[in-house]
Order: sequence, then structure tokens, then C-alpha cells
Amino acid sequence: MVLYFKARPEVGDYTIFMGIDKHENEELIKYGFPEDIWFHVDKVSSAHVYLRMNKGQTVDDISEGLLEDCVQLVKANSIQGNKMNNIDIIYTPWTNLKKSLSMDVGQVGFFNPKLVRTVRVEKRINEVVNRLNKTKVERKTDLKAERDALHANEKAEKKQQMREKKRREELQRLEKERLADIRSYKGFMVPEKMTSNRQIASASNSFKELEEDFM
Repeated sequence: MVLYFKARPEVGDYTIFMGIDKHENEELIKYGFPEDIWFHVDKVSSAHVYLRMNKGQTVDDISEGLLEDCVQLVKANSIQGNKMNNIDIIYTPWTNLKKSLSMDVGQVGFFNPKLVRTVRVEKRINEVVNRLNKTKVERKTDLKAERDALHANEKAEKKQQMREKKRREELQRLEKERLADIRSYKGFMVPEKMTSNRQIASASNSFKELEEDFM
């Protein structure tokens, strides 16, 4: 089961979620989205909390209010961390999470430690935690199916983009050909290269005169 929470409305439409146990965390680690941001209490056992950003957004787009909701939820879901003041919460993009066969269930590392950020949480803010808990929804989710659907949509979007690109390129090619034809036609129509009816008649008369001279 996965627990879903809604962030404060004023920061936008964002969903925060976490697994109900460490085995569910394994599924979240495995089937995350590129837009997901992972949160955890530093050096203390806690829930693995995720924030799903909007497509195209990064960790730099997390507002102060949205960050507070995430870190308060992480702190509240740590048996030890919930009792402590001045604790550090670490967070990083899901794409930076590293999982190896030698790691225990729910344990993760990082591909690039420099991408891991730290925020100090002074104390639990009950008002924030209670507001988030009122939005909590527990749902059995097929995480693999969600990821597969995401990949299918992305593949379809890329195909559509390629079709649009080819269409634009074909239109540009046809337009270039049309302009080239116009320029070529104009080259034949310049006054210096054109022969008038009068010139044709004059040339015809001259030819007749030459014929008469030879007769």
C-alpha cells in the first residue's frame, strides 16, 4: 500500500507519498518517476517520502512552503526523528538513488553525493503534520503499471514529435523548391533575355531579304 498526501494548496497541485513499510519502499525505489524527489531523515531510520514534481520541473523548483510540508512529513514518520529537535533531512532526485544487490531491503545509496541536499528542521510543526494527515489516502497501487504507462506515453509523444518534425522539414523543402522555381522562372523572364513580337517579325523580314539576295 502507498500513502498519498496533498501539499498545501497555495504552493500548487503536488502529491507527497510514501510506502507503508520497507518492502513497499523497495517498489517505490524501483518504479519511481524522473520527476520524483526522495526525502529521508539523515542518519536516522525514517519513512522514504517522495514528492512528485510536475513534468519539466527539478529539485530547484521546490518552493519553501512545499519543502516544509515534505520535511515535516518525513520527521513525523520517523520514530526516533519525531522526538528530536534540530535534525537534518536529506533529499535528492529519484534518478540519483542507487540500489545494489548487497543492500538491505529499503536501503539506498547515491550515484552522485553532490546532488544530495540537506535542510535543518528545528522542531515538529503539528499544524503542518495535522493538515497533511487530513489529506491522507491509502491506496493499493500497481507501481510497475504506472511506470509502464508513463513510458508508453513518453514513447507516443516522441513519435508524435518526430512526425511533426518530419512534416515541418517536408514543408520547408517544398517551400525552398517553390522559391527556387520562382527564381528560375524570373531568370528567363528578364527583359534582356526576352524577344518581342516585333523583334521576331523584324528577324523574319531580314531572313526573307537574305533569301532574295541569293536568288
